[in-house]
Amino acid sequence: MVLKKIWASSILFALPILNFAFDWPQNEILSDSFFSYFAQFRGGVLSPSLVFSDTETVKCAGDGRVMVVMEEHPESDIFESALGNSVVIFHGDEMATVYGNLDDVSSMRSASSVKSGDEISQTALSGWQEGNACLEFQVLDMKSKSYINPRVLMPRFGGELELVLHDVSAVSKAGVSFSLNSVSSMNAGTYLIYNERQDVAVPYICKVFINGVAVESLSYDSLYEIDGMLNVKGKDFHPLSQVYPDSRRILLGEISIPRGHNELTVVLTDILGKEYQAKYMFDAR
Repeated sequence: MVLKKIWASSILFALPILNFAFDWPQNEILSDSFFSYFAQFRGGVLSPSLVFSDTETVKCAGDGRVMVVMEEHPESDIFESALGNSVVIFHGDEMATVYGNLDDVSSMRSASSVKSGDEISQTALSGWQEGNACLEFQVLDMKSKSYINPRVLMPRFGGELELVLHDVSAVSKAGVSFSLNSVSSMNAGTYLIYNERQDVAVPYICKVFINGVAVESLSYDSLYEIDGMLNVKGKDFHPLSQVYPDSRRILLGEISIPRGHNELTVVLTDILGKEYQAKYMFDAR
């Protein structure tokens, strides 16, 4: 499986692309109805995919060129596609779209240019979504070597999943964890701030304020590839081991807490701009 992932990633990041809005690759569904969301902790990895919930015809999300067609079990048997039967389409403005977990893709081998809305295939049980015949959809920015949350570039329908701030904690460099709901004092220094992970919903933007001053803004709208690993970007880049240190927590940011009395405010924002806020008071020595 490791070889499969590295092979697919190296091919995609070796090719050029462009940036614009995309149509839906399947019929529209409500915003809170996807099977799996971008940047979720899924299958032990930081997921770069948006997984649809229905078994439907897959359509091209924008005009472009068919550049890569991968099959689950190629004739060579040397490399198998980590996304099952899949198609990569390159657009203008340094963007590419990836359609995985498809049925027959043989007809796409003879295709060159495609138009938005052109049929690509049906969904199937060929990729990571074993047991779920659903489209696994990705958007890549080849210039910045990043995966973009497809929903940023697609029309949105319906309300968002509600975000919840619960059991917010601060973890020191030494690995000592403090529950901000109950702590009254801690040492000044650098901390990673975590929220209890929700089963499905993922924040779009996480902001942390200390005494009214913004000290961190971490975004789950993109995942950046650094040294072969996907990272979430705040003031710094954070790999999977920090973003999801276990199945229970999700990273909200990294901050430096000064000495004295502090008011720490955490604000989560969904993709429609709705904010969820919590405040915590404590002393730092």
